[in-house]
Amino acid sequence: MRLFWKDHIPLLLFYLVQIILVPLLYWLTGEGRPFSIVVYGALLSSTVLAVYLSYRYFSLRRFYTQLNNPLEWGRETIQSMGESPLPDAVNRLFSHCDQYYQEELHRYRSSMEQHVIFINRWVHQMKTPISVIQLTVQDLEDTAADGIMEDLEKLRKGLEMVIYTSRLERFEQDFIVENVSLQKVVNQAVAENRRLFIRKGVTPNIQLIENWPVYSDRKWLQFMVGQILINAVNYTEGSGKNVYIHAYQQGDSIILEIRDEGIGITKEDLKRVFNPYYTGERGRQYHESTGMGLYLVREICNRLGHRVELDSEPRMGTTVRLEFSHKRVLT
Repeated sequence: MRLFWKDHIPLLLFYLVQIILVPLLYWLTGEGRPFSIVVYGALLSSTVLAVYLSYRYFSLRRFYTQLNNPLEWGRETIQSMGESPLPDAVNRLFSHCDQYYQEELHRYRSSMEQHVIFINRWVHQMKTPISVIQLTVQDLEDTAADGIMEDLEKLRKGLEMVIYTSRLERFEQDFIVENVSLQKVVNQAVAENRRLFIRKGVTPNIQLIENWPVYSDRKWLQFMVGQILINAVNYTEGSGKNVYIHAYQQGDSIILEIRDEGIGITKEDLKRVFNPYYTGERGRQYHESTGMGLYLVREICNRLGHRVELDSEPRMGTTVRLEFSHKRVLT
């Protein structure tokens, strides 16, 4: 209704000017007219205007209602705007735009799918020579070999992050929710990063109930735990430190808590650590930081229906909690 009146403000203003000018014209020309006739003419023209506005409003009411609620539009809504010239013209315009953007969206999706396929194939192709080089270097026993193994491990982790990032766009087609043993997932994630633990002199302290199940996707959950462990170890200075991993039940939820004894995160960075590519003040001290680990953890949690929380203080370490709830609906 408000949009209708706004659209007809010029008409009402011109009508008001006309109502004022006609009696003024009679008065200036000296042609005396009874006041009653002038009032009668104004009332008659007002009645005609009111009938026109009423007809206009009821014939275009649906059109103006839809213009006031653009987010509720759909193809069926656009097709039912009305048969008046203006709604019909707007309908043709929207149909043309809709067809154009549907075609653009289809081309974009096809391009993204081809890009994801290419990335996945490329990563798998790169993994083969890395594995061959690792097997070759294992036979060498010198400092240079240890450095090569370290760099190969970083390269392997980088490729893993690339492939999981690309799969995130097609997450709905790449996950299976089932009963997963939390202990097995954590042990596997620790085993995959054992070289990092040894190199940094950090000890994983695992306190988990055997075969404690949670509803999740095994592959994505193991990736998340691995990313949290990598951060915990990389941001721990000095050897002899620990990373504590334990789980507990809180209401209907199971909480997996991973706490390190690292350098911690400043208060200014806490609100932004889950942003993509954000490394923060601490991350800039470690050039290996990509700023993608915690972002991927949060995105995966959102898609699996889990929750992630993070507490930290500078020089006091960081605690990350993953909450698994049986009541939360998976998306």
